This record gives sequence, structure tokens and C-alpha cells, in this order.
Amino acid sequence: MTQKRISPADATTPMRIVIVTMDAHLGAAAREAQAALARDHAGLQLTVHSADDWASHAAALERCLADVARADIIVATMLFLEDHVRLVHAALAARRDNCMALVGLMSAPEITKLTRIGGFDMGVEAKGVMAMLKKLRGSKTGASSGQGQMRVLRELPKLLRFIPGTAQDVRAYFLCMQYWLAGSGDNIANMMRLLVNRYAAGAHA
Repeated sequence: MTQKRISPADATTPMRIVIVTMDAHLGAAAREAQAALARDHAGLQLTVHSADDWASHAAALERCLADVARADIIVATMLFLEDHVRLVHAALAARRDNCMALVGLMSAPEITKLTRIGGFDMGVEAKGVMAMLKKLRGSKTGASSGQGQMRVLRELPKLLRFIPGTAQDVRAYFLCMQYWLAGSGDNIANMMRLLVNRYAAGAHA
């Protein structure tokens, strides 16, 4: 898919993107991504909140929850621990249906099921493409192994690009996962461009 350049929005209407994650190891990459995105979209604000901070500091948790409550796009990733999930789940769930997109990646089921991007809603019963993927994951092809899962992750976006409708939102989800796993500033910026270009609404469309 060819990336289209994000058009500058009204500077008085900031686009707020929030990443809630386990640790701060991608902090430098996120700062690089913010600098790159700012050149395309003057009103874009990218904020990262890591459990390294908010899980043990009340003030940091308050800042995280406040940013989630007003975010336009949310990426919640690497949230496995019950204590971490408990602190942010209610805020994520409350914002889910009032933001442009919420992506739950590689996290506990409670977080992953909050994913809602376009017509793709992980909180409902799997149908169509997602039902097929679940069958594939549990098949005897080896896709349930770590190596098999990575192979599926690499190949799925290539296959899904030819399927219309909600499959394109599923494809966006798996592309986000690829970008996050790559971990560089460029890849995080590309993940944000994908989400903004596809799901921005209102003044940001």
C-alpha cells in the first residue's frame, strides 16, 4: 500500500496519539517518530506512557489516564501483567468507542479485545477473515509455533490486500504489529501514519 502524505490540520485542533505500553525501551524511537510526524502534521501530538512509570507512581498514572481520556488514536501494547492491565483497562474501555481507533497489540486478552479500527472489532465474535485466521492458528500447519506465527504475520498483509471490506482493517492491524515489532523511529512513525491516514475523522480527515 502506498503511503499518502498527511495533510497539515488546523493547528488549533491537535491530533492526540497515545501509546500505553509496558516499558520505556522504545522511548527514543517514539521521540524520533514524533519529530518525523511533526514535519507532516503540525498539530500531531504523540505521547508514550510506560508502566515503568505509571505502575508505581500515582502522578504518572494520573497523567496517563488523562491522556487516554482525550486521545484520538490509542495504541496499547505489551500489557501482559494483571497489575498493569487493572490500572488502565477501565480508562481504555471508556475511551474505546469515542476515539478514532484503538489498537491492542501483543497484550492480555482484556486489552486485545478492546481493538476497534474501522469495521474491525475484536470485542465481537470472530467472523469472516478473523474466523479463518483463528482456524489457521490452531491448524496442524505449524502456525501455532512461534516460527509459524511470525511467518503468518509476514504473509497475511500481502494476502489481505486483495480482500475488500473489513479485511483491510484487519490488514492495518497486522501491519501495526509488524511496525511495532520492528521497533525503529521510522517504523513507529509509519504505524502512526497508517492509522492517521486511514482512520482520522473530523478536522483531521
